[in-house]
Amino acid sequence: MFTKVGMFAVRRRRLVLVAALALLVIATVFGSSVIDRLVGSGFDDPGSDSVAARSELDTRFDTGFSDVAFLLTVIAPDDDPAADGDAADRADRVAVDRPDVVAAGLAFTEEIAAIEGTDDVTSYWSLGSPESMRSFDGTRAIALLRLPGALTDAAREDLAVELTQTWVSAQRGPLRIEIAGRDPVFEQLGLQAESDLALAEAIAIPLTLLLLVVVFRSVVAALLPVLVGITTILGGFFIIYLVTTFTDVSIFAINLATALGLGLAIDYSLLIVSRYREERRRGLSVDGAVVRTVQTAGRTVVYSGLTVAVSLSALLIFPLYFLRSFAYAGIGVIFVAILMSVVALPAALSLLADRIEKWSFGKRYERRHGISRWRQLAENVIRHPIGVLVVATVFLIALAIPFLGVEWGEADYRSLPVDDPVRQTTEILTQDFPSAESNAFPVVAIGGVDNGAITGHAITLSLLPDVARVDAATGSFAGGANIVPADATASRFVAGDATWFNVVPTVEPISAEAEALIQTIRGMDSPFGATLVGGGTAALIDTKDAIFRLVPFAAALIFGATFVLLFLMFGSLLVPLKAIVLNLLSLGATFGLMVWVFQDGNGSELLGFTATGFTDTSTPILIFGIAFGLSMDYEVFLLSRIKEEYDRTGDNNQAIITGIDRTGPVVTSAALLLTITFLAFATSGISFVKLFGLGLATAVIVDAFVVRVTIVPALMTLAGRWNWWAPAPLRRFHDRWGLPHGDTGVVIDLRDEIDLRDRRKPKVEVRQEERPGDIPVGRTGPHR
Repeated sequence: MFTKVGMFAVRRRRLVLVAALALLVIATVFGSSVIDRLVGSGFDDPGSDSVAARSELDTRFDTGFSDVAFLLTVIAPDDDPAADGDAADRADRVAVDRPDVVAAGLAFTEEIAAIEGTDDVTSYWSLGSPESMRSFDGTRAIALLRLPGALTDAAREDLAVELTQTWVSAQRGPLRIEIAGRDPVFEQLGLQAESDLALAEAIAIPLTLLLLVVVFRSVVAALLPVLVGITTILGGFFIIYLVTTFTDVSIFAINLATALGLGLAIDYSLLIVSRYREERRRGLSVDGAVVRTVQTAGRTVVYSGLTVAVSLSALLIFPLYFLRSFAYAGIGVIFVAILMSVVALPAALSLLADRIEKWSFGKRYERRHGISRWRQLAENVIRHPIGVLVVATVFLIALAIPFLGVEWGEADYRSLPVDDPVRQTTEILTQDFPSAESNAFPVVAIGGVDNGAITGHAITLSLLPDVARVDAATGSFAGGANIVPADATASRFVAGDATWFNVVPTVEPISAEAEALIQTIRGMDSPFGATLVGGGTAALIDTKDAIFRLVPFAAALIFGATFVLLFLMFGSLLVPLKAIVLNLLSLGATFGLMVWVFQDGNGSELLGFTATGFTDTSTPILIFGIAFGLSMDYEVFLLSRIKEEYDRTGDNNQAIITGIDRTGPVVTSAALLLTITFLAFATSGISFVKLFGLGLATAVIVDAFVVRVTIVPALMTLAGRWNWWAPAPLRRFHDRWGLPHGDTGVVIDLRDEIDLRDRRKPKVEVRQEERPGDIPVGRTGPHR
C-alpha cells in the first residue's frame, strides 16, 4: 500500500500539489471565519440535575439565577474621592441611599430591563435596599439580570458580548458601572483565547522555523515542514467549521487545532524529510528515495497518527462538549497532517529533488564519520540496563508524588489575568459585600407545594451554616427568621405544582465548603416530590461526577485500542503492554508537576497566574488524551525503526542501538519543536490554557528525553527476544490480519529506462532487498 502511495506521489506530483493548493484555498476561505461559529461554554453535563434545574426555571417559571451582575459605585462629588471633610461626612456624600444616587440606580435598572433579551432585572434600589446588596462601606450596590435561553443560543451569546463590551466600564450620573457574572467571565475568556491564539502563532511559527533551519542546515528543507504545518492548521479550522454545522464546538478547541496541527505536521514532516535525505545519502535516486521514504517513514506517520487519534477519540464519550470539541479538532488536524505529510510532502520532494539543500549553511552531520552521541548513549544503557531503569523510574515516581494530593475544581473568574476588568469587578463583589449575592443558586421543588411546606423548607435552608439568605414565595429568610415578608414579586417563585428557592451563600462557589453545602441540600429530606439544585457549584459537582464516572471507560478504550493497534503493528504482546505502562509513568510525573505548580502555586508569580488550591477537572483529562497519544507517537517512531533493524539483522541489542541512533535526533528535534508550540500557548493569560500548554510541554519533554532514551532501551535490552513474542495463535492472526509492516524489505528497481513520472503506468520490477548497500539505483546524481 505504501509503495503505491509513494509511486502515486511521484508520478502525479503536480496534480497532488495542485489539489493541496486547492485545499489550502478552500480551508482559508471557510476556516478563517470559524471563530465566529464557536461558543464559550461547554463545561456542564447536559444530563445533570444542575442543568435540569436551570431548564425548569427557564421553561416552567420563566426565570432563573443571575447570569450577569453589575457593580455600581457612587462617585464622590466633583469626581474627587479624597474630598475635604471627615470620613463620616464623606461616607454620607457617597452613600448608595443618597437621593440622586437612588434616582440614578432606578433609572439604570429600567434602562437594562428595557433591553430586549434580558429578564429578571433587579437591583439594590428596586428590591427595597436589602443590606446584602450593599457593600460594607455603603459606597457600592449590585444589580442583577438573567439571560433566558440555552447557553449556546447565538442571540443570547451576542447579547452577552454586547453587554460585556458596553458595561465593562461606564458611567450613569453619579454611578460608575462595571460588569461581572458568569456570562461576562466566559466572554472575556473567549476574547482572551482569541488574543492568546494570535500571540502563540506569532511566537511558535518563527521559532519553529528557526529551529528547523538549525536542524536541517538548509532554509528550503526547513520551510517545507512549516508550510505543511500552516496548511494543516487551516485544514483543521475548515474541519472544525464543518463540525459546527452539526453540533456546538468550544472556542478553546481552536487552541488545540493550532498547537496540535502545527506540532504534529512539523513532527511528521521532519520524519519524512529526514528519511528522504538519509535515503539520498545512501545512494537512491530521487524517485527511489521518495518511494522508500513513504514505505518506511510514511508508514510510521500513518500509524502514529492513528495512535494519537485513538487516544483523542476517547474524549467523545464524555458528555461535556468542551472535551468533545477537542476530539473533533484533534482528529481533524491529525487527518490533515497525515494527508499532507504522506502524500503532498513526498510530491513536493519529488519536484524539488536536491534543491531542498538550497541555501544550506554549515557542515551537515554525516554518520560515517565517527560514532554519534545517540549510539554512545544507547550502548551505555544496554551495558547497564538495570541501573538505568531503576534511576529513571524512581525519578519519575518522585515527580508524580504531588498528584496524590490533587483537589479538583473548575475554571472561574480567577482563570482570567489579574488586570482583566471583569475579574477585578468580580473580586470586589466577592470581598466587599456581606453575602455572595451574585453567587446565589436555585433549589427547584416539584410536587406537594403549599405555603406551609415552602416556609418550612425555606427556614430549614436558611439555618444551614453557609447560607446568608433564602428567598421564597412566602418571603425572605435568614437564620430561621422571616426578615422580609412576601410581596407582589413573590409570585415568581410558584408555577403550578412547583416552586423554587433562591439561596444566597456566604462561601466561594468553587470551594470545598460550597460543595459540602450543595451535597447537604441534596441529601436533605424534602416535603416535596422532587428537588433539583442548580447553580455553579452544583454544576461543578455534576461535572466531576460525569467525568470521573466515565474515566475508567475512557481509559479502557484508550488502553485497549492502543494495545490492539500496537499488536497489529508489531505482532508482540510485550511491546504494547510496556508502552502503556511507561506512558502512565510519564503522565504521572507530568500531573505531579502540574499539581505542584498550578494547585500549590509554586512559581505562580513567575508564570503569571493565580493559584486557587484546585486543579481544573477538565484540563488533565484533556492532557491525558493528547499526551498519551503523543507518547505513542514517539513510541511508534522508535519501535518502527528498531523492528525494521531487528527484522533485517535478528540482533536485538544492535537493533536497539541502531533504532535510537537513527531516530534519536529526529525524536528529540520533533519533541523540541512540539515543546516550542505548546510553550507558546503557555504564554496565555488564561490559567487553564497555561496549564494545558505547560502540561503538554512537560509531557513531551519527559517522554522524549527520559522515557524513550533510557527506560525503553533498558527494558527492551532485558526482554531480549521476548520483545517480539506472541503465542502461536496470535502470531498466526497477526501474520494474516496485522497491519502491513510497510514494504521495508522490498525496493523498486529504478533503472534508467523506467520513469515513475511517466503518465503511463511504469513497468517496475519489485525484488527482495538483501542489504542496504545492494540497492540498485538509476539516476543517483542531482540531474534527473
